[in-house]
Amino acid sequence: MLTNQNRTTRLLVVLAALVLSACSAAQKDAPPIEEVWIPMSGGVRLAADIHWPTGRIEGERYPVLLTYSPYRKDESRSGSQSWFSYFLDNDYVVVRVDIRGTGRSEGVTIPYEYSDIELDDGEVVIDWLSKQPWSTGNVGMFGLSWTGFNSIQMAMRNPPALKAFIAMMSTEFLYQEDVHYMDGIIHTDSWMMSHDLYNSMPGAPDFVLDEAWVKNRFEREPSVYTYMRQQRDGPFWDRASAKDQYDRIRIPGYHIGGWYDGYRNSLPRMLENVDAPQKAMIGPWDHHSPNNARPGPRIEWRHEAVRWFDHWLKGEDTGILDEPRFAVYVRDYHPPDDSMSTIPGRWRWEDGWPIERTDHQDWYAHPDHSLSVETADGATHRMDYKPSIGLEGGGPTMWWGSIPPDQQSMDDHSLVYDSEPLEEPLEILGRPIASLNVSADAIRANWVVRISDVAPDGQVTQIAGAAFNGTHRNSAREPEDLVPNEVFPLDIEMHFTSWVFPEGHRIRVAVSNAQWPMLWPTPLPFTSTLAIGGEEGARVSLPVIPSTEWRAPDFKDPVAGKGLPGYESIESGNATGYAAITEIQRDPETGAALG
Repeated sequence: MLTNQNRTTRLLVVLAALVLSACSAAQKDAPPIEEVWIPMSGGVRLAADIHWPTGRIEGERYPVLLTYSPYRKDESRSGSQSWFSYFLDNDYVVVRVDIRGTGRSEGVTIPYEYSDIELDDGEVVIDWLSKQPWSTGNVGMFGLSWTGFNSIQMAMRNPPALKAFIAMMSTEFLYQEDVHYMDGIIHTDSWMMSHDLYNSMPGAPDFVLDEAWVKNRFEREPSVYTYMRQQRDGPFWDRASAKDQYDRIRIPGYHIGGWYDGYRNSLPRMLENVDAPQKAMIGPWDHHSPNNARPGPRIEWRHEAVRWFDHWLKGEDTGILDEPRFAVYVRDYHPPDDSMSTIPGRWRWEDGWPIERTDHQDWYAHPDHSLSVETADGATHRMDYKPSIGLEGGGPTMWWGSIPPDQQSMDDHSLVYDSEPLEEPLEILGRPIASLNVSADAIRANWVVRISDVAPDGQVTQIAGAAFNGTHRNSAREPEDLVPNEVFPLDIEMHFTSWVFPEGHRIRVAVSNAQWPMLWPTPLPFTSTLAIGGEEGARVSLPVIPSTEWRAPDFKDPVAGKGLPGYESIESGNATGYAAITEIQRDPETGAALG
């Protein structure tokens, strides 16, 4: 028989069990993140999300991976958790920090990308992370785009706790290759406006519209004005550019790029010029993480990242330094179709950069608009400037990335030189160089050179290109007006590329003076000339790779990440996340293109 006391005792035990069960369930179901505030100078605090390792043991110390971003951590917590999950499963703490004056962080919004304010704060953040009771003291940085850029820039500062970094879809050459002055010409880009708009928003989840928000964010000058005042290369761009000061980087770096991303030129330069250990891979990707990129094939880059960080942050011999330094996805032919989900090709190891077996072949433009390895007779070709052409050349996202549409419509308004059908496949890997002697009868002119693959069915696929601001022919730091009708040389280094021209296809070189709307047009009408033939004739040097035996890396397939339900945000735009041209229409009477 149960007494009242027994009943009471049993009831208390049941209630205690229910409470413990509820607490256990709450702990189990709680998001594996914790927001903390990192103190900066002047009493400002930066908001940080700590993503804890899977199966974290209280009291254990873990190496820390930092991603340092202006892109509002709260609204993208689910995506961040999914992206970070591979690292969390491998015993890393991952910390995402909102840059000063962005997202949830306090203070005045940063005046522009990669300011000293941002990078000074970054050193404080790294030091703070290294001294927390759950940290081993070893910090790595990683990121894509902005967070890849500032990973390189923090490595230039060499903070003691920063042991290694990974930079994806990033460049160390801010003036010529960031979105503001691509190839030294004002670049039309949707990101520039969206960036300032996002930074003016108050922090989530409360979005408080008070006087502090008005003062610190809403009334700040948009960064686009700063960039418009910095149209020449110089100290403003040098402050955070590693180019020509590679000796400042003494921290090991792993660089990941994509053939359809506009920042890919940095990979060979970093391999060639940085003395600290560097590795790189380049795949068939747009401005996106390789584990969920489009186009594919996708790979589990985070497996390689863990091997990299395990070596430098945990002191484990993962064998990653025993492998060749550069993994390259060699592109085979594909038509100019941006709906492609997979790019044909194959992976290959290269020992580093430059590739010693490269055969630099000169292909010459001829008076009859042919292209061959034979020198040509002399001639002068002329072209009237059409500032509105070039919609096809810039591709959907209006940069030297993504998959551009068929180039024929732009070629119809360009000087075009085609080879005979190739008798055997021809592989190129590197940066082709166009050597031109040109003139214009105005004081301002730009030149654009593109290389394309012309298939037997007539489709024209762009495989490389670059532009040149004629006023920069002597210096991008001290531009000079053109002298009307004066002939001068240009050596235009095109953007990093890989391609295998199949047998029966033609190589095409196209020269024009505009690529609108990607590049801002010059204001004056003019006619330009291009010298053909002889020692000064137009030619391109192709970095041809002879056929040889090759080794391939064995990358793993992507692993599905684990997001956080309830923290999703609505995505928009194309594969890069930005506004894109999805259709081109033409006026039947004028031929003008509309995107």
